[in-house]
Amino acid sequence: MVAVDQRLQQVRFKVPATPEDIATLKIGSIVYLDGVIYTGREGVYNRVIEQGERIPLELPAVSNVNFHCSPAAAIEPDGSYNVGGVTATASFRFSKWMGKWFELSGAKIIIGKGGMSGQDYRDLFVPAGAIYLTTVGYGTGALLGRGIKRVIDVFWAEELGNAQAMWVFEVQNFGPFLVDSDLEGNSLFEQQGQLINANLESLYADLKPPALSRFGETDNRKDELI
Repeated sequence: MVAVDQRLQQVRFKVPATPEDIATLKIGSIVYLDGVIYTGREGVYNRVIEQGERIPLELPAVSNVNFHCSPAAAIEPDGSYNVGGVTATASFRFSKWMGKWFELSGAKIIIGKGGMSGQDYRDLFVPAGAIYLTTVGYGTGALLGRGIKRVIDVFWAEELGNAQAMWVFEVQNFGPFLVDSDLEGNSLFEQQGQLINANLESLYADLKPPALSRFGETDNRKDELI
């Protein structure tokens, strides 16, 4: 059951997310999650997609929410894990794997930092019926850590290390996250960037061109740097 606060544009729902849940998500909305989520980034993608290893979870029955992050986890004397926080990592680096990952995992929600390109949303996310949630600013790792109730399991920690391993978390009121893409492939960041760029040149109209530049960079202020 989805709880939607129209005035504040806040949504809270249980994972695995249903198509009806995801259809309620509009770009710019704030999302909180309950249920089970898992982490997966380049280490997991390389192991499963490039090396052909089996995903060690029954996805998407267990979860269809993939978080691009690095947990700050410590092992307690009884062998359990204490997760003090989770630091989201930039998702644009993983676009080459996302199409195949959607196919293999059935993921419907990707969480990360900074969003992905509008083209990735249209080409990769829309065909999979998936959307993207981004963390809201820096320094939210400890806040998100409060929403992690327990570590259900962790896979490939010895081989990949804690940051790259696949963690399975039970979460409650986990967030806040900002909806950057919807089921139509609209991107909040892309739309806002276009609004800013429309008036950007006027801000620099009376300034001289940059005196210095570094190899490989652009001095066109309209070029998007993720």
